[in-house]
Amino acid sequence: MSDTIDVAALFERRTSYPDPAARQRLARLVGIDDQKHRLAKILGLLVNPGGLERWAKTHHPDADLLLDTVLRRPPLVILAGDVGSGKTELAETIGDAVARAEDIDVTLLPLSLSTRGQGKVGEMTQLLTAAFDYTATQAEKLKANGRARGALILLVDEADALAQSREAAQMHHEDRSGVNAFIRGIDRLANNRLPAAVVMCTNRLSALDPAVRRRAADMLGFDRPDDARRREVLEPRLAPLGFTKNDVDQMISLTGARAKAEAGFTFSDLTQRLLPAIVLDAYPERAVNPKRALEIARDMAPTPPFRDGPA
Repeated sequence: MSDTIDVAALFERRTSYPDPAARQRLARLVGIDDQKHRLAKILGLLVNPGGLERWAKTHHPDADLLLDTVLRRPPLVILAGDVGSGKTELAETIGDAVARAEDIDVTLLPLSLSTRGQGKVGEMTQLLTAAFDYTATQAEKLKANGRARGALILLVDEADALAQSREAAQMHHEDRSGVNAFIRGIDRLANNRLPAAVVMCTNRLSALDPAVRRRAADMLGFDRPDDARRREVLEPRLAPLGFTKNDVDQMISLTGARAKAEAGFTFSDLTQRLLPAIVLDAYPERAVNPKRALEIARDMAPTPPFRDGPA
């Protein structure tokens, strides 16, 4: 790793788990329980394979070949889907669930977009290599026989900005080299079986390099909430304000697709735009009025969907 690189600048911040605040944020993510449970289990196996080995010894003691196949998967999980669907919030908080389930300390390292560099020859490659060097070095210190003493999660948000397909005709040579460095970094973590995993979030799965997608131990899809999941978000928050079942039903309808081929509200539309707008409209002079809240929902447009086209 180059002595001229400021390691701290490679990552937006460091977050250590378990953490009560992260636990609360994770609990507030409703409507994506399947993704939460699946991601926590996948990451737990990737960063602490000792648990799977003990499970196999108890239930399938002769399945060594199968166990080796599962454990040799690259420590990469891709979260892909529409904007506002909870991908980044889940990636930023899932470390708490992993830390508690595996009884280890977990550190989140969100990769800064500055690792793309300024387009200078070799800069992006150097920065990405430095980020993986640091992650591998720190993970090596946590490696132990049978059970990791801790783990790291390298988070790559807006992943298509760093690992876009090398098949794109307009792709710059420097970007191609950067993708190669990214792939080498993932392979290094896998080959050394380090207690570290990479989580990538993207709105454009098709834009990711095929070699990156092939390395993913799993891909989790995220979409806009259907009626049942919007109800899961809205009903417990609106009922205490005096909303009747009919009021809630109308709100569910208004936040769904209003015409054929239109998109409904995203999770973030509901929690970061609609519900705050309803509160702020009434605060501080009066109580929330369900009829007025429905008018606010009717006048509010959902975030336009992100179209994931060919790379």
